[in-house]
Amino acid sequence: QVQLVESGGGLVPAGGSLRLSCAASGRTVSRYTMGWFRQAPGKERDIVAATSWNGDFRYYSNSVKGRFTVSRDNAKNTVYLQMNSLEPEDTAVYYCAAGELYSTSKQGYDYWGQGTQVTVSS
Repeated sequence: QVQLVESGGGLVPAGGSLRLSCAASGRTVSRYTMGWFRQAPGKERDIVAATSWNGDFRYYSNSVKGRFTVSRDNAKNTVYLQMNSLEPEDTAVYYCAAGELYSTSKQGYDYWGQGTQVTVSS
């Protein structure tokens, strides 16, 4: 089993930055694809970014491309999401997920964190 714990969320003004972290425990996730998803009230949980186990393949949704950067430190069993130029539309609960195969679909992930709230004020 893999346990994932997100941190780094909070309240930030538009144009600001946050860095989310996702720490894994239970087993190493160094060979797992790691993804970041977000869910706003009344909306579906959508993918934001994903990184393959070695970082060679990275995916970004169109809405965050050029503003967000996903990275990972396999030695620390941790994945990050650097979020710059935040917009009110980025307000959501952000979830970290781990999957054995590379996927940009939430169905492709086996383990999920509890989420961290990100609120961007206008």
